[in-house]
This record gives sequence, C-alpha cells and structure tokens, in this order.
Amino acid sequence: MPQISRRRVLSFIPAVGLLSVADPARAVTTTPTRSLAEAAADHTRLLANTVEMFAGQAESNSRPEAAGKLATIHQTARSRLTAMDNAGNGQLFAGQQLGSDETNLRSAYQFLYEIALATATPGVDSELVGDIGVQRRVIDGLIWLHDHHFGDQEQGYYGNWHVWEIAIPTHVSKTFALLAEQVAEYAPGLVETYVASLDAYLREGKDGDVDLDSRFHTGANLADITANRIIQGAMLGDDARIAKAVDDQSTVFATIDPYNLQHGNTDGYYEDGSFIQHHSVAYTGSYGKGLLTRVVQSVKILDGTSYASGGELVDVVRGWVVNGFAPLIFEGWMMEIVKGRAVSRTTTGYTDVGVIVEAIVDLADYLDGEDARDLKGYVKFIRSTSRTTLNPGSFVSPVSITRYADILADDAIPAADLNPAERSVAFNAMDKAVHIRPGYAFALARSSDRISKYEYMNGENLMPWFQGDGAYYLYLSGQDQTKAFGVDYYTTVSPYRLSGVTAPVEERSTVPDLYGRFWYENPDHPLGFTSSSVSQNTYVYFPTGTNGYSGGATLGTYGVAGMVQSDDVPYADKQAGILPEDFVAYQNATSTKSWFMLDDEIVVLASGISGQSGRDAVTTIDSRIAGTGDDVVVSGARPDGSSWSGPGSAKLAWLRYANGTEGVAVGYLLLGDASPVNVDLEQVTRSRRAVRVSNPDTQVSKKVFGVSVSHPAGEGEASVAYALVPHADEDRLQAYADGRLSVLVNNPRLQAVKHTGLGMIAANVFADGWHHAGHVAIHGPASVIVRERDGIVTVAVSDPTMNRAEISIVVRGRPLTLESADDGVDVRPAQGGIRIDVRTREAYGRSFTARLRRR
Repeated sequence: MPQISRRRVLSFIPAVGLLSVADPARAVTTTPTRSLAEAAADHTRLLANTVEMFAGQAESNSRPEAAGKLATIHQTARSRLTAMDNAGNGQLFAGQQLGSDETNLRSAYQFLYEIALATATPGVDSELVGDIGVQRRVIDGLIWLHDHHFGDQEQGYYGNWHVWEIAIPTHVSKTFALLAEQVAEYAPGLVETYVASLDAYLREGKDGDVDLDSRFHTGANLADITANRIIQGAMLGDDARIAKAVDDQSTVFATIDPYNLQHGNTDGYYEDGSFIQHHSVAYTGSYGKGLLTRVVQSVKILDGTSYASGGELVDVVRGWVVNGFAPLIFEGWMMEIVKGRAVSRTTTGYTDVGVIVEAIVDLADYLDGEDARDLKGYVKFIRSTSRTTLNPGSFVSPVSITRYADILADDAIPAADLNPAERSVAFNAMDKAVHIRPGYAFALARSSDRISKYEYMNGENLMPWFQGDGAYYLYLSGQDQTKAFGVDYYTTVSPYRLSGVTAPVEERSTVPDLYGRFWYENPDHPLGFTSSSVSQNTYVYFPTGTNGYSGGATLGTYGVAGMVQSDDVPYADKQAGILPEDFVAYQNATSTKSWFMLDDEIVVLASGISGQSGRDAVTTIDSRIAGTGDDVVVSGARPDGSSWSGPGSAKLAWLRYANGTEGVAVGYLLLGDASPVNVDLEQVTRSRRAVRVSNPDTQVSKKVFGVSVSHPAGEGEASVAYALVPHADEDRLQAYADGRLSVLVNNPRLQAVKHTGLGMIAANVFADGWHHAGHVAIHGPASVIVRERDGIVTVAVSDPTMNRAEISIVVRGRPLTLESADDGVDVRPAQGGIRIDVRTREAYGRSFTARLRRR
C-alpha cells in the first residue's frame, strides 16, 4: 500500500498551515501573502462545505434518490421537537433525565443537532427549513445545557471520557456550523463560550489543545477531535486553530513504523495494511472505518480552501481501502477478526460495510482515471455480492447518496472486486490473516505480547476470552452471513467452543459478574485501577498475551501462520504478585499451532496441548450455526472406509457438515493418527444480552453444530491435525485417501505439511536451531513456504517472532540457480542443495521471496 512518513506528511500541509503551527499565536493574516479577506473566504467556504456535507445542496436534495434520507431527517426533527414540548422538570427532552448519565447528555446534544439539520436542508419542501424560531429554540437548548450541565468542568466529566471529549463536541460543532448565521445574530459569544469549555474538557491535552503524546489523541480519536476543532476554528475565524488541527490530523496519514514510533504511538495503519487502535487492538472494522470516514469528511470540508492537502494524501487513503479494508470484506460483510468489542453489537457486518462504501464513494470523487474507476467498480461489486441490500439512506450525506446513485447508473463502470480472485494476506502487524478463494474466505485471529487477545469494555463483548487464541471464521459464498456469524454466533456458540480455539475446561465469569460494575475498581492500589486508567486497559479491557511467536509468510496466493498459545498478562502478573488479591485472572491452556492456507484446504496443526494445572482441554475444529428449521446433515467415514452419521463421538477419516437450506457445506479431514472427534448438533436459545448488556433482550434460537477433540489432563500433552475443505462433497473427501495432503511433522518445535498436488512444503519452526521438513532444512524460528513446479522453486520466508536478524534455509535436491530475489535475500551453494539467507532485521513479519530454477 502507499507508504508515507511523518516528514512526508508535513510536506503536504499548505504553507498557511505550517506558519501557524510553527507559532500558534501568530495569526496567518500577518503574512504578506494572505489577506484578511482571503482568510475570511476560507472560513466561509469551510463552513459551507460542512453544511453541504450534512444537509445536502439544492441539486442533490431535489434528486429522488435522496428523498428517503431527507424525509427521515425531517421526521426525526419533528419527533425531537415533540420531545422538547413534553420535557419534564430538569429535562430538555422528555424521558431523559440529566445530571448523572452522560449518555443522556450526549443524546440531548445529538437531538439538538438533528433538529438544526432539518432546518438547514436546502430545496426540501418542509416547514422546518429556514425556520428561525426552531433554530433559536435549538440555540436556547445549547445555552441551557451549557449553563446547567456542561459549563462546569468540575461537575461534569462523569462516565465515559469519549462522550465529553469527542461525542458532545462533534454534535456541538456541527450544530454551530448549521446555524452559524443565527448563532452570530441571536447568541453572540456563545461559540467562544462553548469552545472554551470544549478545550477545558481535553484533560489529556495540552493547554486546551491536542497533545500528540496523549494516549487518547491517536488514530480515529485524533481524527474526530481535530475534525471538530477545524469546524470550531472556522466559526471563530481562528486560522491558527484550524491550521494546528489540520497538522495534527495529518499525522494519522503517516504509516506506523514500529521501530521508530512517533509520540510513542502504535495506533494507525501499518505497512502490511494492519490497523491498530487502543495501542494493541486489531480494529479495522470499527475504529478503522471511523478513521476512514473522518479523514474523507475532512477532505470534503477543506476542499477549495488554502488548507486542502495534496493528492498524495488521498492516494494514501485509497491504499487503506485496497490493502486494509478490501481483504476484510467478504460479499459485503466485514469480518469478525477486526472489530474488537463491536463483535457483540447487533449492527455489525453488512452495516459496517455501508459506512465504508459511503467513504469510498466520496473518495473516488477526488481521484482520476483508473484509481477512481477501480473504487467505483468496487462499490458496484459490493452491492452485487452483498446478501443484504445496501441502504444508501444510512449514508451521512445526501450528496453521497446521489454520487452513489450515479455510480450505479454508469454502465461504463463494471462491477469489480479490489481483491484478485485468489489472495492471501498476512496482517502480521495485528496478528491476523485472511485467505480468499472463489467460494470462500478464511479469517484467522491470533494474539501475542504485541497484540491483545480480545477487547472487552463498557459491558460489550462480555465473554471474549478466546477470540484471539487462534479463533477463525470460514465464510462461505452465497450465504447471508447474519445467519452464520455476527452477534448471533457469539450469542449461541459457547465462548469456549469458538472455531479453532483450544480452551481449558472451566467456567469463567464476566467482568460485571466478578466486580458488580463494568470495570475493576481499586484507585488506592499503586496501579490505580479506575474506569479508563492504563491499568484497566492492560489488565481488563484489552490484555495482550505473553508469547512472542505469532506471524507467518505468504508466497503468492498461499499463506502459512503460526502461534504459541500463552497465558495473558493479567494471569502472569497476578502470579508475580503485581495485582491485588481480589483481582481475578484465569490461566489459559497452552498449545503450539499452525495454519496452512492452500487452495482447496486450510490445514491446522496443534501440538503441545495442555489444559495446565490438572485441567482437561478441548480443541474445537469448527462451530457453525443454522436456523432451527434448516436441513442440516452430518455424515462421515471411519478410517476403514465405513460410513458414519452423526452426531456422536468416533474416530473418523473425514466428516461433512451440510446445510441444505442454505446450500453450503464444509468437509473436515482428520489427518495422521487422528483422535476421536466429538460431533454435536443441538438447539441453543439465549438472549443477545448474554454478550452485550445494552443489546435488546432478544431470544435467539439456533442449531449449533460443533466438532471438537478432547484432551484429558491425565494423558499428557496432546496433538491434533485436520483440514477444513470448503464446499466439499463426500466424493471429494474420499479422494484424499490418495495421500496428496500429508503431515510431515507436528510437535512443539516444528509443524510442517506437504501437498503433492501443489508441489508444496510449508512449515513453522518454533525452536532455535536447524529443523528438517522433507527436503527443506530451516534454521528457526521461522515461517517458510517452498513450492516446486515445472523446475521452478519459489520460496517465502518470514520471522514470526519479529526480532530475528537473519533466517537461513537449505533446499536440497538437484542443483538450483537463482533467477530473482527480494532485497535482503542472499543465495549460495550448500552441501546437497542451495542455502538461502534472509536478512529479517526490522522487517516486522514481512515475507521475503526468492525464485530459483532446477538445472
């Protein structure tokens, strides 16, 4: 993806911005190249762009495609006005008591914005448009809220910091922009009063402004805060404020270099397309889409002003879409592995992608030629493959709705995926992998001492414990993914039986059950446990693992990944006496795991499995959900070839799950000396509140299919080897008896497979020293893929520990000559073969490749 450094970002900031940033007290209007009139024109244009983005323009609002959106805006405003009419004592809107619940205060500001928005929609036939009385009523509401609930920073700031520093400022800033003329006439000084309070609430800032060293002012949060400050600066006519906000926001475009962190910040986009927020959470599907939306909105707001950035920044955002988002979207569904706590919400998946589509639609408007055409084609592709109708009425901007309609109506733009038909992506910077083939996509979630095992917060994602322990999701083409994954998957599938997970046999309690609140409270402890403290993040909200091995390699469209399953930091530090006695920490199971992502198969090896401390463990091969009335059939064959039908427990050569109602199937090959598998098919009914406190109390009933292997404590460390075969029928599964797929080694030091049909050996080496997989010798730790076809040998190598300086492998057999190699790869003869030395220092898990020819 396009890469950009912090220094390069600064080169794109207009000179007007750099002058102000260099000396914020110095007004831009003092420079000889910029007059007061030019500055005022910029501010006017900036506010006009903001209003146009949210309220539309006369042309867009006259289009039939925008009618539904505009009708909703006005209907919502009328309902908010009715709620104002019926407000009780101490309320601004009926039913919302203020003074102790920050969510109600946030909603009050949101409702005022929604009323203001309706009054500012040009070209709409509505009594609300331009109604000065309604607009002044909104302004009175702003004044009342400030006087009674927001102006006193000591009384305020209860609950979630995000409400005070981002949510409320967002609604206030947009409302001011929509009502700029009336605010100036009816309530002069109100903007200055509010901005002073907004600045005071930036308690992790510096002198009422963004502090790039603050852990709160990063990534999507930084984009939100600075976008608001840009609008505020325009309202105040404060060039220095705008320029500082533009400069601060520009830092989110810089690719994170883990070996040269700026301001200690790990949040943002990485070279391999990964996105991290909260310093260690893989978050493309939640905060990442929020950042995408905000920066594209900023591009629109700044368009035509002296603050507008160069086209290279737009190209960076295009790279985010192509390499960061597209691999994670399957037929219009955002994959589970990058959503953090948002996996427990009822509006994820297709809804997530609708937000991204709006950003892509607007981004394409700032690109030319093939880049614009590709993005527009991708918009059409998402619409054509999604199993739910994308609703443009959910877009923020009426203008975006009409742009979307124009794209769909343009027959010269073919629908086309940004992903090639076959793609394997190693998001090693966030410990994730995605493997795409026609008909399916496989998504894998790992963790390490760099990346969190899960994210829990604020009563969301209540049972997340194993989501980063090798949990995976096999998405099958043609299926409505709400029937296979999303909130109902987590609601009805046991948290201990997520697909791919090895878990100890024990019951755990949620944070609210453990502590009676949404967090662990102990402000008197030296670590200072409060609701948003660093210790709360480290030990409760998103703890990392303690293992350093998590990564993998890609060779063309093939991939391999490996992970050492570990305890998390809370358990390790509890054993070390660092945490309070009443803090509850759970010991994990241990295992060493590999995933080999091929064409028709995903092969999984696990070894060194132990529940620890005398506990049994269970490895779940797969868990799938189906409707209670779906035609689900489970069949299989024993090692002697005799047929078997489930559910039940048996030693099998293969197993097949088929949902005839949905038209999908998955086969499972049990490889090597397979252990007996347990096959379950049961109906489960549970409330969606089991996974998120604020979800509606909706009872969900599903058929839950599970296939697992038990590991009794008394039998020592165990191993398991199997392959997932998407869309397999029984004949295809029986055909694997020809031995084309085999396990070479499966132990805690080395895991390797061979596929004769592909001419491939792939391996993960977990231990130091030389290890042998077929005719390949590897000096570990390392991830390696070697493929030989028609006398051409291709090799891929990566460092899954991310701290090795060099990795060496030897490929034996007939002599080889080098045809090409990446920088950092050296090739020389070795006894019986050829030696490849790869300089992996500071590569952060990147794959290095070489191409050789047999002589």
